[in-house]
This record gives sequence, C-alpha cells and structure tokens, in this order.
Amino acid sequence: MSPSTPPISQTEPKPDLTIGFLLMKQFTLASVAGLVESLRFAADESFSSRQIFCRWEWMTCDDKPVTASCGLPVSPTAALDFSKPWDYFVVAGGLLEETRQPPGWLLTALRDLHARNIPIITLCSGAFVAGNAGLLDGRHCAIHFTTRDEFRLRFPKAIPVIDKTYIKDGGIITCPGGTAIDLAADLIRQHCGLVRSQKVLKYLLVEEAPTRQAKRKASLSEPDGYDNELVNKVIEFMQHHLDSPVPLAEVADFAGVTFRQLNLIFTKCTGHSAAVYWRRMRLERARKLMADSSNSIGAIAIATGFADATHLISWFRKQYGETPGSFRKRRREVEKLVKE
Repeated sequence: MSPSTPPISQTEPKPDLTIGFLLMKQFTLASVAGLVESLRFAADESFSSRQIFCRWEWMTCDDKPVTASCGLPVSPTAALDFSKPWDYFVVAGGLLEETRQPPGWLLTALRDLHARNIPIITLCSGAFVAGNAGLLDGRHCAIHFTTRDEFRLRFPKAIPVIDKTYIKDGGIITCPGGTAIDLAADLIRQHCGLVRSQKVLKYLLVEEAPTRQAKRKASLSEPDGYDNELVNKVIEFMQHHLDSPVPLAEVADFAGVTFRQLNLIFTKCTGHSAAVYWRRMRLERARKLMADSSNSIGAIAIATGFADATHLISWFRKQYGETPGSFRKRRREVEKLVKE
C-alpha cells in the first residue's frame, strides 16, 4: 500500500464510488487489501491505478502511521474526517486488543455517520467497534468463527452469523475477514457497473463461479434484508412495481396493516418511511438506467414510476445533489479521462 496518494485535481469529475478507510491499530491486512485492490482495478483502465471511477483515503485514529497485524506499517493519506460525504466508511479491525474497547469519540462519530445514512463497513474485528456503538443491536452481522462466543457475550442483542462472506443489514455491512473480494465486487457492480465488476474478478484471477453468479441476485443493489417478514414482503412488492407504484394505502392493504402501521414498521426497521424507502429504490433504478442506457430522461421517468421528466429531475437533484443531465455529463467526462 502506498504511503501517500497523489493530489486530486479539483477539476476532475466526481468518482462513482468513494470510500474512507479507518485503519485501527493491528488491523488485518488481507481483507483491506482485497477491498482496495478491487477498487484499484475498477478505478481505471488497464493497470494505470488512477483514482477515476473510484477514490479512497487511508485514515487512522490519531493521524499517525499504524502497523497491521502482520507487521506492515501504513501511513495515512488524509486526516481523519467524518464530515465528508463518503459513499461508504470502513472500520478495519484486526486484533481484538485494539477493538474491544474503542474510544467514546469514535463510537459517537460512527453513530453520527449512521444517522446521516452513510453505510458503515466493518472488516474483521471492526464489528466489535460497531457493536460497542450499539449499531448492531437487532441486526444480523457476519462474524469470524473464532470470535463468535465473545461477540455473543458482549453484544447479546446482535445476531451473529459465521457462514457468510458479508452481511448487509440496516446500513451496516459486516465482513468477517478473508479477502473481501465478494463484497468489493458487489459494491463495484452497484456503483460502477457490471463490466467493471467483471474486470476486477478477471484481473484478480477470481473465477466467477455459478455460486457467485447466483449470489448476484442478493447483491448490494438489491433491497436490504430485514429481520421483519412484513417489511421484506413489502420491499419485494415495491421492487416489482418500480415502474408503476400503486398508492401506499393499497400497499398497506396488501401487507394487511394500516397506512400508519406500515410507516411505523418501516421507520423502525429501515430508518425511512415506506414512501421515502420506495422513492429511493426508484431513484437508484433511474440512476442505473441513466448510466447504462441512452434512453431519454422522460422515458426513464416513466420506467421508474415518476410522473414525468421534471418530477424525476427534481427528486434526483434532492437525492444526489446533481441533475440527471450533469450526472450523464460527468460520466462522459470520466470515460474520456479513462481513455487518455
């Protein structure tokens, strides 16, 4: 890992995927390397390693170099900053001595990130940090089998699982270790497209086996899985009606609850009302269509259940901070950079 990252020109287009890495002392190198090497291959053409499609920064708790559990020293490339609009924030743990009792200010910062709807990824024992912050209460989380017993004792409200490469539940993504390539491939598939995800697997000499292809159906681009049968049932219904959303009163009837009960349950499980959750699903689908097709904004609006192009443009700007036109222009600029 390079101790420093070349400065990024302010004129360069915004990348499709940004990740902040917080490296805890004695972090496990394998999972961090698997994630960032995947990002590196997806970020540029060939082996140029320019941070175009993807961008990342290394940070530490005290802005000083840290040493991985294998003895490799790594210097931060940026001061620790929780205020940036990361697409994901990674807490990379390792030896339990460094993650059992994390500082209180870090736990507060992670709760604030979660409240801002910035997904938090925990690698290896980083799950202990999220657990101490109370972010795993009532959630399924992927835990390394060697730490399961202690994890259960410390966090009895969490639901640990030991046979998954990663689990996404309620804005927290837990990865127990290993290479984290499955997680990386799904992140890249969602934000940068299928072609770049396939490139990563090819360059890392990872065969896209049938099991991995089948798992794509449950990738990060699909709705969260929640520990509530009714919510999962309604989300599946929403997924199948993105192009013509029916009134939420009818959705509540479908679920067998009142409109108020539906919103209360959704807010408790997802952090969003049913209406907001559904709109975010439709906007994500619209953004994917804008990136992968040349269809007009009007056609995409109809395909994703918006009244017209103006309606879609308004909500797209509120959600992503740019218009569909500027999003497509930025994508074209990125493509030009890659081909230089």
